Amino acid sequence: MSEGHPIKAVLIAGPTASGKSALALELALSARGVVINADSMQVYRDVRIITARPTQDEEARVPHRLYGHVDAAKNFSAGAWVTDAAKMLEEAEAESRLPIFVGGTGLYFKALTAGLSLVPPIPAEVREGVRARLERNGVEALHAELALRDPRAAERLNLRDRTRIARALEVVEATGRSLLDWHNEGQPPLLSKDSFRAVFLAPERDELYARIDARFEAMLGGGALIEVERLAARNLDPQLPAMKAHGVPALIRHLRGELSLEEAAMIGRADTRHYAKRQFTWFRHQLPEFEWVKPEEARGWLATALGTARAPR
Repeated sequence: MSEGHPIKAVLIAGPTASGKSALALELALSARGVVINADSMQVYRDVRIITARPTQDEEARVPHRLYGHVDAAKNFSAGAWVTDAAKMLEEAEAESRLPIFVGGTGLYFKALTAGLSLVPPIPAEVREGVRARLERNGVEALHAELALRDPRAAERLNLRDRTRIARALEVVEATGRSLLDWHNEGQPPLLSKDSFRAVFLAPERDELYARIDARFEAMLGGGALIEVERLAARNLDPQLPAMKAHGVPALIRHLRGELSLEEAAMIGRADTRHYAKRQFTWFRHQLPEFEWVKPEEARGWLATALGTARAPR
């Protein structure tokens, strides 16, 4: 990086609706930055509103990267994101811009700072077979199957964790090796230990939940239902990540006449609050290098971490 950027990157994380994107935009404006998405749902172009992606006006003010660049029909992986993120770091350095990674997906940030396992691509027929058994036989039967084929992985997983149980089983079925072994042979981190500053925005829970509820209502008023209707019309696999974005499954049920709009909104708000709670737990245990601050104190934190001249005013 140039002398104007004494560190290689800034990482801004936090639960959903904590004010991350606004802070990143302010920093990018004052520090000649580029905002790089680190949210696994905001990569999908079909779900701008329901995932609270930055608006087109916000994206026009400073460069934004890795937002809405993946079709909802794809199962975008953390490994694919790391490949894209590495290119964004190179691009930012070439343009003498400060990379500002912002989002709530802990695995993306862990890949940046600690590296990522290199699991080979899973053949579609293997993934579809595991999903079919999951739907037909249930998660307990799938966990029992995993316990026979990969007892170490099965022992570490919650018996109700459908997604991770299916993932572990498809990996051992496709590769003949445990997911744990692949995790031990991963690629190195993109950012060295002393090359970045990392902050986790941590609002008070009641305040955060109020923000989540208000934002969900605003998304509905801003066209989220129409967006979900268009997505549903594509008849995609309901197990695809974009189809499981918070609010999407419940709103699809509303469109089918199974729920009232208020019932669907209630489910969407509750799912988002539960996800925020998991984000707090994940970052606390998995990414201790992130400094926790209240959103109203974030500007002061940045002023100290980066120097007053480059912190948002």
